[in-house]
Amino acid sequence: MKFWHEVMAPTRRLMLATFSLILLWSFLMVAFIVDADNQRMFFDWTVSYAQRSPLGASKRVILINDQFPGPLLSATTNDVVDVNVHNNLAEPFLLTWNGLQQRRNSWQDGVQGTNCPIPPGQNWTYSFQLKDQIGSFFYFPSLLFQKAAGGYGAIRINNRPVIAIPFPAPLEEFDVLIGDWYNADYQDMRSLLDRGLPLPPQPDGILINGAGPHQTTFYFQPGATYRFRISNVGLKTTLNFRIQNHLMLLVETEGSYTLQQYYKTLDIHVGQSFSVLVTANQADGQSYYMVATSRFFIPELIGTAIIRYSGSPAEPIGFIPSGPAPMDYAYSIDQARSIRWDLAVGAARPNPQGSFHYGLINISRTIILQNDMASIDNHQRYTVNGVSFTHPDTPLKLADYFQLDSIFPVNSIPDAPDGQVPTLGISVLDATYRDFIHLVFQNTQPTMQHWHIDGYNFFVVGMDAGKWDESKRATYNMNDAVSRSTVQVYPNSWTAILIELDNQGMWNVRSQDHERWYLGQELYMRVKGTGDDDPSSISTRDEAPIPDNVIKCGRAGSAS
Repeated sequence: MKFWHEVMAPTRRLMLATFSLILLWSFLMVAFIVDADNQRMFFDWTVSYAQRSPLGASKRVILINDQFPGPLLSATTNDVVDVNVHNNLAEPFLLTWNGLQQRRNSWQDGVQGTNCPIPPGQNWTYSFQLKDQIGSFFYFPSLLFQKAAGGYGAIRINNRPVIAIPFPAPLEEFDVLIGDWYNADYQDMRSLLDRGLPLPPQPDGILINGAGPHQTTFYFQPGATYRFRISNVGLKTTLNFRIQNHLMLLVETEGSYTLQQYYKTLDIHVGQSFSVLVTANQADGQSYYMVATSRFFIPELIGTAIIRYSGSPAEPIGFIPSGPAPMDYAYSIDQARSIRWDLAVGAARPNPQGSFHYGLINISRTIILQNDMASIDNHQRYTVNGVSFTHPDTPLKLADYFQLDSIFPVNSIPDAPDGQVPTLGISVLDATYRDFIHLVFQNTQPTMQHWHIDGYNFFVVGMDAGKWDESKRATYNMNDAVSRSTVQVYPNSWTAILIELDNQGMWNVRSQDHERWYLGQELYMRVKGTGDDDPSSISTRDEAPIPDNVIKCGRAGSAS
């Protein structure tokens, strides 16, 4: 037997070496396949002014690559995206990516608290990976009230080929950007707010894809199914969306696949995005209205586009289809509660969405954010827990990285309203990486509120009228609440969310009402691991390093 082992030893060593090579080859092939799936995509965008007349009145509009709305950003899960932005405006500029999670990379978030602006006449390249995300989103300018002049566009994150889409592939996909529109120049609107005066209570109209009534057309083939990715890119107005004589099958919202339900009309709140499937169930020879109408004020404003079958007249026949009554809040809240997560399907990953049992995770912290209106120094301002946000001369992200301690105080906003006199301040909420928190948005005002958290999706577990208290937890949906990044809060009501803090960085929490955001209704959530007091020492596994091309400004201008 000893002889046999001695004879076979070289053979065993050869077999082991061969097996090791096979394992290495397999690993390299897998790595190659994974890398091959993750494309690097390059976009070159030039931001400029032009005169346009969407509602008949000429207005200075912000274009991207001479387009309004701007170009579609279409990519696939895990792609790396580079967007080189040339600022040809006469003032600083930033784009933010509404709903993109920017995994561990708030350096690319494009808001004033994380990035120095791109100066006039210069360019800067955003670089980020669309990590573990699918869905419908949009981008828009985040500085100086520029969103009122346009500069927005659609984002699609498509499924990887290995992940099944939970519905038959549509014949075609359309991006539909709906929003309110003011004919006033955005700088004049900004000046009005800076003087402590409110905007007019109603916009001048509703645009669909940057155009006024009847100016946008979509073409249908009988029997075909189409996917519409609809985003409310407006400043402050909830819109109701519908298509004459066609039902809409809701399938996705902001990166989550929903239980598939048919709707005649959909309320789409400011900053929200939905995907619906529409089957062309009518015969050739007819046109139909696509409609977006304002909600919750009178008189109702109407925006329209046209659905045309071949051989049909340019204009639809008959009346514009009616939606819910403008002031019918009950309709809207019942619809919001009806939108549920599809637990059985995968999204960015093959495992079902429902395999993440959020309802079984222990909650480590409860935070109540109450929005109010206040007069501070004889100026109208908006507050969160008594603080109206004001920006320092240095972005908070840079101040934190370079440990410029005098820029902002930590934990500078209470976890619940404490009755303090309204004040100006720099609100930063310290939070611990991997915590699971319960956050309640309390709206004390008689108007709609809309909230967004950059870098995250969250579970919308409850909403109702009145003031939130602990007893409301018993009403929560702890099984299939929809996961999204923007949520509405109805007048004199509350909305509760659950959120896993799995994304380190400095993240903006803001009102999506652009007037309120501009006048202080925001804060920043600094998510860090325990012991991560020196941001420069944080592992790149937990957070991306400072970009080589970072723009430095304020007191970070000379930091190194």
